[in-house]
Amino acid sequence: MMSKRKIILDCDPGHDDAVAIILAGRNPKIDLLGITVVSGNQTIEKTGKNALNLCQYLGIDVPVCLGLSEPIIKPLQVCPDIHGETGLDGFDFPELTKEFDKRPAVHFIAQTILESNEKITVVTTGPMTNLALALKLFPKIKANIEEVVLMGGSIANGNVTPSSEYNIYADPEAAYIVFNSGVKVTMFGLDVTRKVMVLPEVVERMEKINNEVSKLFVDLMKVFNINQNKVFGIKAGPLHDPVTIAYLINPEVVKVANVHCDIDISHGSSYGRTNCDMFDYLKLEKNTFVAYDIDIEMYWDIIEAGIKQYTSKLK
Repeated sequence: MMSKRKIILDCDPGHDDAVAIILAGRNPKIDLLGITVVSGNQTIEKTGKNALNLCQYLGIDVPVCLGLSEPIIKPLQVCPDIHGETGLDGFDFPELTKEFDKRPAVHFIAQTILESNEKITVVTTGPMTNLALALKLFPKIKANIEEVVLMGGSIANGNVTPSSEYNIYADPEAAYIVFNSGVKVTMFGLDVTRKVMVLPEVVERMEKINNEVSKLFVDLMKVFNINQNKVFGIKAGPLHDPVTIAYLINPEVVKVANVHCDIDISHGSSYGRTNCDMFDYLKLEKNTFVAYDIDIEMYWDIIEAGIKQYTSKLK
């Protein structure tokens, strides 16, 4: 029997983070060791509460640890236009009783990795602040990290500036630390995540599952799409973050290339850009696996299967 992939999910929930948590929480191929939270889509107080609400509602019994409230250098920049004032507008959760683990996220990440008998995969679906500081404060963790899997960056264009994607732009220095740490980094940027749009037929498909989690998905995605339309003028939003977990469930869902990637920390017009040398112009060490294509049908199959796993397991 194949062993489960041990992961820590570092996130800033967030509508698309919520679906990543849904996928990770019950999949038989994944052993979710804990969830660490960072500011990003909203302030740390709001993203933290969202993570607790999601875990309680989904019945995911893992530690949830609060992380950094601000980026390493640049000022905090949140996304209320996309994710709303709560960071997860669109769903009324039951009264919250689940509490945070007392350990700070950076310490939880380091302790969990150092004490594990197997290598750990760290998945980041928000700014990389927590992981970057864990790598700097506890460099020994590098030896026991199997892979860093992130949603962030772009080979081509950005979504907050012409060149920069939000998760990287929110803390470019953190991304720079992680990408240059020597650990295996696999990046899922806008080039693939923009292809998985939550079209009306996707919402209808998931609604037919008709369980508590499909209701969560549908309610969240309706608000997500309304906000995407207001901000970007598109009828359906891209479901970015769950691509990371879909890849861990079935790596064949994406195509990746091993390239050199630099994070622009120049504070100029391309600040936060992921400069991916897809054609190996510079002949530099290949430090990143970058996704460049995705099987859209397989992706939605994985999402559907993830929602269905909860059918008989929630009260």
